Amino acid sequence: MSIHPLPPARPPTGMGRVPIARWFVFAGAATAVTFLAGVVLIMLMITQVRELGHEPELAARVDRLNIALVVLFVVILAAGVALAFIVRFTVLDPLARLTEQVRTVAGGDFDHRLGVERPAELAELSSHIDSMRRRILSGWRTATEQADELRRSNAELEQFAYVASHDLQEPLRKVASFTQMLEQRYGDELDDRARQYIHFAVDGAKRMQLLIDDLLGFSRVGRIGGERTPMDSGTAVRAALENLSSAVEDTGATVTTGPLPRVVGSPLLLTQLFQNLVENAIKFRGDEPPRVRIEAVERDGMWEFSCADNGIGVDPRHADRIFLIFQRLHPRDVYPGTGIGLALCRKIVDYHGGRLWLDGGSGGRGATFRWTLPAADDAAHS
Repeated sequence: MSIHPLPPARPPTGMGRVPIARWFVFAGAATAVTFLAGVVLIMLMITQVRELGHEPELAARVDRLNIALVVLFVVILAAGVALAFIVRFTVLDPLARLTEQVRTVAGGDFDHRLGVERPAELAELSSHIDSMRRRILSGWRTATEQADELRRSNAELEQFAYVASHDLQEPLRKVASFTQMLEQRYGDELDDRARQYIHFAVDGAKRMQLLIDDLLGFSRVGRIGGERTPMDSGTAVRAALENLSSAVEDTGATVTTGPLPRVVGSPLLLTQLFQNLVENAIKFRGDEPPRVRIEAVERDGMWEFSCADNGIGVDPRHADRIFLIFQRLHPRDVYPGTGIGLALCRKIVDYHGGRLWLDGGSGGRGATFRWTLPAADDAAHS
């Protein structure tokens, strides 16, 4: 099985750049030079001894010493050759084979088996490396199967979204439409309780339509119109405020921004993110006209945004609950909505690789939401 090759190995530094075979060559050459220097020195000393005396017994002993030295030299030379052969056969060749096998695996052929038979230490090491290879390969295959299953599931979800946006909404529209027609045609014959029942039916159908629309939007995050590119976050804010112009004007809200950076994101999704947060700030307002402030600061290679308002605020105990889908802190008749807005915001931020949270330490009235987005390489303020 061929997988994407691994990144190149980190190049060695200092003395680590010298291959192990050259270390053995250097060590062998230094040993040979030292040995030859010793032999030459001993021969010189023997020659000097011969010149000092002419006794036959001394000359015989010197000759026997010469023979012993020659024999010793041959033995040491043979031992050196044998040692070089052993090192080559038991260390260098297996190490070279293991290195080549690892390079093959690193090149993308993860089915290539790793293993050498000698020496025992390298055999054990290669066995452990091969076990890790098999485990990684098994995990990769499992992840591939899960990814295929996820793609199939997403395709089914896309089909369900299509059904939800067309087939399921059509009966709801008919229910609401014919119920209203019933009230218009037979309104004079209905009492107050009957008209109230009709109102409940129409209201329930409309809320179900709105809920289906929100669910559809939630399921499509990152799959439709979610291409991430370097963009100006200020453009997304301006688009969101344009969409909310009626609500801003009706409530007398004031929305201000600080310098906003360029980020990597989807213009459509980030516009929806800003729109949901500002709309929440306007919806959950207090007695005073809403005031909303959007700012951004750079932290650890990410841009941290904040959206602060002067509304009724959020109890810190519910800091996690508010981001769950369909979770509401207030009755529907007081603050309308489906309870999916902040869950959608978190999903959008997660899709961009950031994090969204409620700032519990802002102090004072109102609520402050903070989230992070990746900075663009050509980051600049707008």
